[in-house]
Parts: sequence; structure tokens; C-alpha cells
Amino acid sequence: MYVFLEVLTVILVAGAMAMALSHALELPGKLRLARQEYFVVQRIYYPGFTIGGGIAEVGGILATFALMPASSGPIQSWLIAGALAALLAMQLVFWLMTQPINKHWLQDVKLNAPAQRFFAAEGSDGASLPPTQEWTALRNRWELSHVVRAALAMLSLILLTTAIAIQGA
Repeated sequence: MYVFLEVLTVILVAGAMAMALSHALELPGKLRLARQEYFVVQRIYYPGFTIGGGIAEVGGILATFALMPASSGPIQSWLIAGALAALLAMQLVFWLMTQPINKHWLQDVKLNAPAQRFFAAEGSDGASLPPTQEWTALRNRWELSHVVRAALAMLSLILLTTAIAIQGA
């Protein structure tokens, strides 16, 4: 059962990394887009990234947390704890940097009921963004948040797989 949990955890954390990394890898191309083109491209992310990222990130956190009590030694425990901390930091970046901009950009977009609830979530008040803020500043903040999230996800995956690898060594 423990091996199944390890494999599931790696798959979920890799999925979370894939979502964040795909956004980060788009950065050079998206920086060349004009405002109108950028907003057309932005809307293609919902709901796929919302659903996929939600499952991978929440599942990855829960699965990584579940691995902690079964770790075989102090080094493995610290590596798994580090992986969990990086996943939690990803959430912090999302809710503080990414989600307020998502909410701001989607305020005039017709969304289905689950998406409306998600983008109206507490702590993600897009109205707190200055209404006169330059769109490029918002774009840069949104894009940077995904670069940071990709780095945290990669760190989490590296720590997690290292913990699993040293257990078998």
C-alpha cells in the first residue's frame, strides 16, 4: 500500500508541476502579445487548468502529508516535509498573487456556477487591485507568479523523489 501511495503522490505532484511549468514556459511568447491578444489567450485556461490544477495540487498536498508518518528515517522525513512545504508555498503564491488577478480579469466573463464560486472565493478579492493599474503590471505579476509556482513545484518533486529513492537505497 505504501508503494501505491508513493507512486500516486509523485503523479499528483508531477501533475501540479506540469500545470505551473506550462504557464512558465509560455512566458516568452506571451510577453510579445498585445493587450487584446493576451486576454484572448488567457481565457483558454479556464476550466482545464482550474480543474486539473486543483486536483493535482490539493491531491499532491494530501498525499504528501499522508507519506510523512510512514517515512523510514529522519532524512526521508525532512525531504518529505520540504516537499510538502514547497507545495503549500505554491498555494500561498496562488492565493496571494495569481487568484486576485484571475478574479479581476474574469469579473466580466460569464462563467458556469462552479467557476463563479471558485473565482469569488474569499481571500481572492480582485476588487482590491487598483482599477487604474496598468494591464502589463497585472500581466507581469500573473506570469511571475507561475514562474515562482513552477520552481516550487519542481523543488517539491525533486525532494519527494529523492526521499523515495533514498528509502530504497
